[in-house]
Amino acid sequence: MPDPRQRLPYLGQRKANPVFHFAEALWYLAGRRDLEMIGYYAPSMRSSSSDGIHIGGSAYGHTLFTPALGDVISPFDRVLELLRTEADSKRGYVPVFSLGELAISDNPDVACLAGLHLLSRDGHLHMVCYMRANDLDCGLLSDVFSFTMLQEYAAVQLGLELGAYSHFIGSAHINDRNADRVERVLAEADSRRAVRFPFPEMPVSTTAATVAHVLEHEEALRTNKTRYTVEDVRRLGLDPYWQQPVLLFEVYRQLQHDHPVKVDPSLLAALDPGLRWLVGHRWPACAAALDGGEE
Repeated sequence: MPDPRQRLPYLGQRKANPVFHFAEALWYLAGRRDLEMIGYYAPSMRSSSSDGIHIGGSAYGHTLFTPALGDVISPFDRVLELLRTEADSKRGYVPVFSLGELAISDNPDVACLAGLHLLSRDGHLHMVCYMRANDLDCGLLSDVFSFTMLQEYAAVQLGLELGAYSHFIGSAHINDRNADRVERVLAEADSRRAVRFPFPEMPVSTTAATVAHVLEHEEALRTNKTRYTVEDVRRLGLDPYWQQPVLLFEVYRQLQHDHPVKVDPSLLAALDPGLRWLVGHRWPACAAALDGGEE
């Protein structure tokens, strides 16, 4: 991908879920592996947990952002430290898949991500992703979103421009149950009916504290301890870029917790056009709110 910011497909047949994509990317960036958060946005992931509390190999962020035994800095931050002192290094590789995962005979969740290779070249940060396996219908979509977010986050920390993203897969597959949808998605893409929306740049002020701040509000909304209007979100002290996922989390709170569901059209109006398009195609209640707002 020459422009990793264009990380979302706007295809009516695919119905991408931007709420989950932001949640997963933030879950990775925070180095988490708890099922409680990610299972709320993707209930199917509950079957991948061996103890009903944690996610194993698929918790890539936990591997990337947890210091190795005897270290005080995470592998991800070690790579950033390397690239700050050796800008053209070839050693900026962070492994994720572990041989120890194969030693667990009944492991329900072996990491699909082998590792990420960050390369600083001519003022740009490029990244190469190596997957041992990938579901081309489901996993690829969410992986590309999250990994390019990780790449852009790293570029911001290093003060570099965002470079290209490359995604290599050892074994790719499509589940039989999704074959019909894949055919429809490919037909729509081939027909050139797909639309495009620009995805904004991550602000240079973004830090780990920013991620933690966003996740504080995510948790409050996920647990239905609060509700936000558009004005509430604007007063949170977040850059407009990071207000967008909070708006999405409030929309999702209304979809999950409010009965009867009636999505606030002003929230949808405050979303970036591409995100508004996606939620309108994903959830009928959002489409109804958008139609009502246009009357």
